[in-house]
Amino acid sequence: MLASASVVDDAQEVHTVVPTEMGDLHGILRVPDGTPLPGLVLVDGSGDGDRNAWGGRPIWLADAGAVVLRHDKPGCGGSPGDWMAQTLHDRARETLDAVRTLRGRPATANQPVGLYGVSQGGWVAMLAAMLEPSAVDFVIVQSTPATTPAAQERDRLERALRREGFEGHRLETAMAWVDERARLVTSDVPIADVLAVQRTHAREPWYAATLHPYDDAPSLRFLRGMLDFDPADVLPYVRCPMLVLLGAADPIIPVRASIEGYSRLLPPNASSGAAVLPDADHGLFVAEPIEGVDRRAQLAPGYLPIVASFLAEQRR
Repeated sequence: MLASASVVDDAQEVHTVVPTEMGDLHGILRVPDGTPLPGLVLVDGSGDGDRNAWGGRPIWLADAGAVVLRHDKPGCGGSPGDWMAQTLHDRARETLDAVRTLRGRPATANQPVGLYGVSQGGWVAMLAAMLEPSAVDFVIVQSTPATTPAAQERDRLERALRREGFEGHRLETAMAWVDERARLVTSDVPIADVLAVQRTHAREPWYAATLHPYDDAPSLRFLRGMLDFDPADVLPYVRCPMLVLLGAADPIIPVRASIEGYSRLLPPNASSGAAVLPDADHGLFVAEPIEGVDRRAQLAPGYLPIVASFLAEQRR
């Protein structure tokens, strides 16, 4: 169902919907000149996900040679549902609904359709490719750890604590609680009990630094459904070409452990590969935003050429 269309930057953007189990999610389809081209469904990371909150990335990826579809997470951007009620498998099935929506467009006629997952969205993309191999022709993941979410969170929190000056016994005590909380969250202990145990640490100097996003029942229920997900259980079943893009200066994920993991787990085909971009952060930028400076100019220099080359290889 098309609601409106506009021409921006030599490309046409049309509003559409993605029919899902939670209802019709609002989406935007970006169609560059020169179609048909490979289709690319954007898969958002953690937190809220609004179709209008992708910044310039849909434009950059369309310019790299793709018809790009982004859509709301359930409960965001005026769409129905609640993304916090979803597991990673639920998100993967929603992503497959978006693939079907994009595959039916003339702009992708007879072309492959793949996924572009950012951070947590990369795990979702892997799952979707495993669940329906015939539906997903390729996968690109950006800033996605090759570890469990629990391991990624442990690394993130330890680095955050070190930045705040915690070391020695205080750091060990804080990390012991991080480990214990992960055990409790992934067990069958009632969520209310987990929160009660957490509050017993409220006077600790490190308490605030370890709190978010573990500070309320809905967040803990959401985390319970995903903390023990392991890419090592999924990637051996992903057979389509897969491109992994990591930033060497990413402060959020364990980069070294992810490089090692992907070197073992990437699909065994000649079209798959990984790139670690020097000085790049979680968004693959090499500089903080500066007023008056085009954000695209602050992307890691190799990022878009690598994506464009990979997309060109997928074309039929």
